[in-house]
Amino acid sequence: MGVSVGFAVAMVLALASTTLINIAYLRQHEAAAALPVLSMRRPLHAARTLLSDRSWLLGFAMETGGFALYAAALALAPLALVQSISAGGIGVLAYVSARLAGRGLRRQEVAGVIVSVLGLVALAVSLVGGERDGHGSTLPIVVWLAATAVVAVIVLVIGRGLGDMAVAQGAAGGLFFAIGDISLKVVTQGGERIAFVVTVIAGYALGTWLLQLGYQLGGALTVAGVATLFTNALPIAAGTIVLDEPVPSGGFGWIRLLAFAGVVVGAILLARPDDDRRSGA
Repeated sequence: MGVSVGFAVAMVLALASTTLINIAYLRQHEAAAALPVLSMRRPLHAARTLLSDRSWLLGFAMETGGFALYAAALALAPLALVQSISAGGIGVLAYVSARLAGRGLRRQEVAGVIVSVLGLVALAVSLVGGERDGHGSTLPIVVWLAATAVVAVIVLVIGRGLGDMAVAQGAAGGLFFAIGDISLKVVTQGGERIAFVVTVIAGYALGTWLLQLGYQLGGALTVAGVATLFTNALPIAAGTIVLDEPVPSGGFGWIRLLAFAGVVVGAILLARPDDDRRSGA
């Protein structure tokens, strides 16, 4: 079975979505870094501060538009497929952040971009093997989301203990974004699963809030890069494990697995460049 028109459209939407979202991350970082210090203990004050800043609001509007495109893509294709395409967006983040900082990409970043692109090419090739969506059982999905939230809290506690809150807030933000992404896919399945809109809102709200806190402590590529890693890796795994999205059989299946590995490894290479936190890029 060949690639359907719906899946082809979903790929285009996912690429547009990840480009818009990652550019929005850079704008939000620039705006948040210039604001008065935000506190985890005063979320309402932090929200008012962010919403009163026009530059940050523009970044948030771009991010919202990107999520709308992402939701449209999820309605047309499996979660793991859409998320794998979105994983390539960290390459956009690396390139644009380097240009804004007036520097070239380091070898580690170039390697990350190349591996991510190769992963996306392999993903496109694997589509020839055919596609079908999955559904999964509700209880494992709920357990997965709850476990992800617990891990996010543990990451914040460990980060505070190690004195590295920028990375911890980026990672926790990415974990909450993953909750939102997985929940959004479940919501698109309709019926009683529309109730997962609660975890969609909670995941995206907490993820956005934690990223703004992290932006005040670390560079855009450090904070958003780590967040992107978790935002992509968890939904890719969840698509197969709890949503029962099948992997193509035979050679196309192996190509698909290599594609998943490629985009995740690329994200890892780009998530923590050696001097990003020192330069504040």
